[in-house]
Amino acid sequence: MAEVIGVRFKEVGKVYYFDPDGKKLKLGDTVIVETSRGVECGKVAIANKEVPDEDIVHPLKKLVRIATKEDIRRLQDNARKEKEALKICEQKVAEHGLAMKLVDVEYTFDNSKILFYFTADGRVDFRALVKDLASVFRTRIELRQIGVRDESKMLGGLGVCGRPFCCSSFLGEFHPVSIKMAKEQGLSLSPTKISGTCGRLMCCLKYEQDAYTDLLKHTPKVGAIVKTPYGRGLVVEVNLLTRMLKVKMDNTPNDAAPQTFKVREVKLVKDGYIKVNKKEMDELKSLEDK
Repeated sequence: MAEVIGVRFKEVGKVYYFDPDGKKLKLGDTVIVETSRGVECGKVAIANKEVPDEDIVHPLKKLVRIATKEDIRRLQDNARKEKEALKICEQKVAEHGLAMKLVDVEYTFDNSKILFYFTADGRVDFRALVKDLASVFRTRIELRQIGVRDESKMLGGLGVCGRPFCCSSFLGEFHPVSIKMAKEQGLSLSPTKISGTCGRLMCCLKYEQDAYTDLLKHTPKVGAIVKTPYGRGLVVEVNLLTRMLKVKMDNTPNDAAPQTFKVREVKLVKDGYIKVNKKEMDELKSLEDK
C-alpha cells in the first residue's frame, strides 16, 4: 500500500496520483507537481489515502509544493495569455489557409510550451504554421488534433436533456459507447435520438448501462415465451423501467390486443434475445467513433 493524493489539471479531467511527500492535503487545495510535461499546477481531487501498489504507475512523482500566491498569479497570467494566443493562432491559420478549427489553447505552468488543440476532417500539414507560431511566441509549440467528443468536453454546452454536457460537468474520461447499448435500453435507433451535440452516441448510454444490464437479467426479452396467470404467451413489448410486459396470448384470436402484466406475474419458459440488424449497425457505426 502507498499513500497518494489525486490531482486533476482540468475542471473535469482525469485524476492522476502523486506522492504527497508527508503533507496532508484536502479537497480543492491547489498544488504544484511535476509531470511528464514538466511542472504543472492542479487541484486536489482525492485527499490523502492508501491505495494498493498495483494501482500505481511507478515511480510515483512527489508533490513539489502547495501553490503560493505567486503561483496563483502565474495561473491567472497564463489564462490571459491563452486568450491572446488563441486570437493570434486563428489569424495564422487563416493566413496559411489550413482547414482546421481551433478549439482551445493551453500554456504549461512554467511557460515552456504552448499547446493548441484543433479539430479537422482529416490530416493537416501544419509544419509551416508551427514554425510561424514559434517565431511569434519564442517557445515550444505543439498542435494537437482532437476528436469531436474532446471538443464538446472543452467547450461545454447543454445537452438535449437541458442539462450541461456530462463530459464537461462530471465525466473524467470517455468510455466506449455502442449501438448495442442503445438497443438494450429500448431506445429508438434514430441518430437524432441517440447522439449528442458532438454527433456521437450520448455518453449517458454508457454510465446508465449497468442498471439496464441488471434489469435485463431479470426481465423477459421481446420474443420470450412466458407463462401468465391466464396461460402461455409471447412477449411483444417490454418496458424495462416500469417492469411491464405486453404479452400476445396463445389462447386468444390473432387480432386480439396483447395483455399487460408485471414481470413478477409471469414465469419465463424460454427467453428471447436482443438483436441489431446488420444494416442498422453499418448505418450507425460512425456514431460509435470517438
